Amino acid sequence: MKWTKNGRLLPVAVVVVSLALSAFAVTKRTLATDTIPMDTPDNQTTQLVAESATPQLIAQQFKFTEGPAVDRQGNVFFTDQPNNTIWQYDTQGKLSLFMADAGRANGMYFDAKGQLLACADEHNQLWSINPENKKVQVLVKDVDGKRLNGPNDVWAHPKTGNIYFTDPYYQRDYWTHTSPDMVGQKVFLLTPGQSQPVVVDDQMRKPNGIIGTPDGRYLYVADIDGDKTYRYQFGSDGRLTDKQLFAEMGSDGMTLDEKGNVYLTGHGVTVYSAAGQKIAHFDVPEEWTGNICFAGKDRKMLFITASKGIYKLSMRVKGAY
Repeated sequence: MKWTKNGRLLPVAVVVVSLALSAFAVTKRTLATDTIPMDTPDNQTTQLVAESATPQLIAQQFKFTEGPAVDRQGNVFFTDQPNNTIWQYDTQGKLSLFMADAGRANGMYFDAKGQLLACADEHNQLWSINPENKKVQVLVKDVDGKRLNGPNDVWAHPKTGNIYFTDPYYQRDYWTHTSPDMVGQKVFLLTPGQSQPVVVDDQMRKPNGIIGTPDGRYLYVADIDGDKTYRYQFGSDGRLTDKQLFAEMGSDGMTLDEKGNVYLTGHGVTVYSAAGQKIAHFDVPEEWTGNICFAGKDRKMLFITASKGIYKLSMRVKGAY
């Protein structure tokens, strides 16, 4: 055990990650991701992952990868936040730079119109990027004149177009300010045509990963410092209702498969059934697994952003999107 610079006592492995990745690894809590024994009835790894498949390294030229988002064709876009870039890994296996000066983009998601939503925390904003011409529209620049903490992850409702994003505070070395404008760390809702988001949950320690179901019924949000993931339903006005504890585990990022299983990240990838039962875990050979999405033409490639690398894992199941 070692002390972090802010005085919190954390496992040595977590401290090493934080130092190695500077501001971008941000101190992570130890997540409950113990491997499930292969001979237990709960283990469904072989039903999810293709036979003999393990995470395969695609590239390891980055500083800290995050925010994978898949477009309609199955191409995946992801960020290298310390280098201020967005990259594309297409369905043919080609890796290319999509955008430089990318607003220090973090979490991303393609909305129903094919626009790339990006949590651009260089100036604490939420962006929409046209993937054809790379034109940026700033959707949110402040809340009642106050800076957001730093939008972290985002999801768009497929039917209403409502945008939900998490706004934790992680101090960045490229900011001139050293404290937040806002009180608390929250989950926000931005409705179409508006520029001022509204708070839909302010009872988390540090909200982070977020994903909703393709039928628009449920939203999952992780409280990474609270070691919890919650599930919500939606009210008629888009606000969140029926908050339920889904899993005793926080997460940096998350995705869903066609069966409704929820994939959480941190120390590898841990999978929960739609009923909240832990059913699988597999390791990723990096210090920290940031985020994931299903990609490829058939959506059977699990694309993993993990510290300095990006990985792919062949799956039996398809992604939900």
